[in-house]
Amino acid sequence: MKTAVAKYPIEAPADFAAFADKQARWLCEAARAGARIAVLPEYLSLELGAMFDARVRDDLHASLAAIQRHRADWIALFSGLARDTGVHVVAGTFLLDVGEGRYRNRADLFSPDGRHRWQDKLQLTGFEKKTGVIEGGDALKVFDLDGLRAGISICYDIEFPLPVRAQYAAGARLLLVPSCTDTPAGATRVRVGCLARALENRCFVAQAVTAGEAAWSPALDINTGEAALYAPMDAGFPADGIVSVTDAPSGWAYADIDVGMLTDSRAGAQVANDRDWPGQLAPNLLRAKLDPAL
Repeated sequence: MKTAVAKYPIEAPADFAAFADKQARWLCEAARAGARIAVLPEYLSLELGAMFDARVRDDLHASLAAIQRHRADWIALFSGLARDTGVHVVAGTFLLDVGEGRYRNRADLFSPDGRHRWQDKLQLTGFEKKTGVIEGGDALKVFDLDGLRAGISICYDIEFPLPVRAQYAAGARLLLVPSCTDTPAGATRVRVGCLARALENRCFVAQAVTAGEAAWSPALDINTGEAALYAPMDAGFPADGIVSVTDAPSGWAYADIDVGMLTDSRAGAQVANDRDWPGQLAPNLLRAKLDPAL
């Protein structure tokens, strides 16, 4: 199943119609290339903040409140695009008001058959904690995409092995990772997290990123990293684990996801971290002891 991940340039749409036109152009391009799954980046909804006056645009809390009026438009837009293009769309993330002034960083998944599902970000970054209004999710999911089982791991979440392992245990063989990083260190951490999770679980990982600069936004001001699709670093796959990566200021990276390759490659594998995972859970290995000096 061909999967597309976006290196998505943050711009300043004048209104929701302009934002919608941009999404249609991007997703139609992915569909024309044969993509069946497309992943847009974390914090995509914050691009809507550009539509408001400077007083709102320059204030993250005011922006979060203001974009809520477009939640129904957002759902209608991406539901329609998934239907019309025949693509399963991870519409980046939307900072959703869940009541009492609290927001969740929600990755919406829209399917061509009309289904709308989602995964909330679980772990909060230092930036998200400092806002005082963003909270982590409380449920971990996997999704069936025309027979391919996938999970969503939002940016910082991919740096934590146990939730991803739980998604793998529930059948996920593809991890979809909408991300947004503003420093080279942040981009490296997420990339290393993607590579590590692909190695540990013998699965594919598809990471989308934001690109460019948006001085008007307190959250999207600077953006770093490359969109990429990763695989285990073992026989049958690239030695560096990178199946496809963007090589331009913006655009899509594509790769064909063949779960059968994961199984077939095990016969000639140098290692099989997914199979050998239980070895680290032996009771005598779960807690280290200080070895006294002789």
